Amino acid sequence: MAEFPVLPGAEPFSAPGGPHGALVLHGFTGCPQSMRRLAQAFAGAGFAVELPRLPGHGTSIEDMLETGWTDWSAHAETAYNDLAARYDKIVVAGLSMGGTLTVWLAERHPEIAGMVLVNPAIEPPAESFREMLRGILESGSTVMPAVGNDIADPDQTELAYDVTPVPCLLSLCEADDGIAAALGTIECPVLLMNSPQDHVVPPSSSDLLASSVSGPVERVTLERSYHVATLDYDKDEIERLAVEFASKVTAG
Repeated sequence: MAEFPVLPGAEPFSAPGGPHGALVLHGFTGCPQSMRRLAQAFAGAGFAVELPRLPGHGTSIEDMLETGWTDWSAHAETAYNDLAARYDKIVVAGLSMGGTLTVWLAERHPEIAGMVLVNPAIEPPAESFREMLRGILESGSTVMPAVGNDIADPDQTELAYDVTPVPCLLSLCEADDGIAAALGTIECPVLLMNSPQDHVVPPSSSDLLASSVSGPVERVTLERSYHVATLDYDKDEIERLAVEFASKVTAG
């Protein structure tokens, strides 16, 4: 299997700390760069932090085309289990598909202390969208226009691929079905932050999550930011609220 070099800035991030931990997960076609500031904010507050680089991300589109949901979710769960084996309580935070992974983990691990979600991709896409993706594959193409770098602040850029890998996106769509169906099993506290002006994941995805989970939901509207809000105008507020929430749900 070919080895693909990691792009400068896409490296994973780890920080020691404790007694509690934070797992931080980036989005689809992005990399740890979009979540590094948030991971560093958790570390600055004393949490042990892991921000992994998901398989196929932060290298090349050719690398990502060899991966799918099972690879990303297995990697995220390994990172979670490693943290959970070493630290008392774990908070999981995710952006976009990182939010999908966060919710998936919470459905499998009820012991998670809390979730921080930023514009999570939860709502299953329409069948017509999936048919469009299958049509692209049938036409002989494996990529379509990019979904990355949806940021209002012109001075910020997400390190993301310039095209979208279609089979990878289909695997994410299929995962969404089971995840959405099991939302009611989640009882841990949730900090849900979403942007009304999101050009990648519709706000209805956050609406579905907020109305379906069984645990308490604290919801924050990110009025000034687009999809990649962790790099956008509201990034400082996201970091402040996330640290406050994580400290609260791991106390006692």
